[in-house]
Amino acid sequence: MTAALDTSHGLPSVSAVARENNDPFRVLVATMISLRTKDAVTREASDRLLAAARTPSALAGLPEATIAKLIYPAGFYHTKARSLRRTAGILVAQHAGRVPRTMDELLALPGVGRKTANLVLNLGYGLPGICVDTHVHRISNRLGAVSTRNPNETEDALRKVLPRKHWRIYNMLLVTHGKRTCAPLSPFCSRCPIYAFCERVGVTRSR
Repeated sequence: MTAALDTSHGLPSVSAVARENNDPFRVLVATMISLRTKDAVTREASDRLLAAARTPSALAGLPEATIAKLIYPAGFYHTKARSLRRTAGILVAQHAGRVPRTMDELLALPGVGRKTANLVLNLGYGLPGICVDTHVHRISNRLGAVSTRNPNETEDALRKVLPRKHWRIYNMLLVTHGKRTCAPLSPFCSRCPIYAFCERVGVTRSR
């Protein structure tokens, strides 16, 4: 199914890819493509690229122009194509064709930041980690759970207040909630299932 959300489960695109096959390589590729890209485009681009290159060695063997064509119209597709090919080459040369399972090793890969690394650890390896994107950062602050200025601060703050058993599911829940209900400018507070627990920090108008 190529859609922004897995309509049967309401999953964000990368989570839907992981549900079908939690291969860390597939999660890594899909997450790298997803940055600044709509879910529908992410899912379709990931499916095309992974159909053409199912392993790091296969991806490293593709010309950069071919990768760019396969993932178009993902945002910054030329830059992502370069990062994907370089990352695949590093996986082959330095990690025996496997995706590493530590934060430091993942962050050393081209085009991989903390959000991507945490998603790979969470969805690919089932390891605890808090993946913070714009939805998680916004909603965590809006709820009053944290008071932070950027996603990195939010991740650090959530590690102190959020029970570890909830780390893996937190991103998926808040991303879905952010897309459906807790919009950036005018959230649907009238239909929010956690309205009674929300401090509505920064909310000036709602629906």
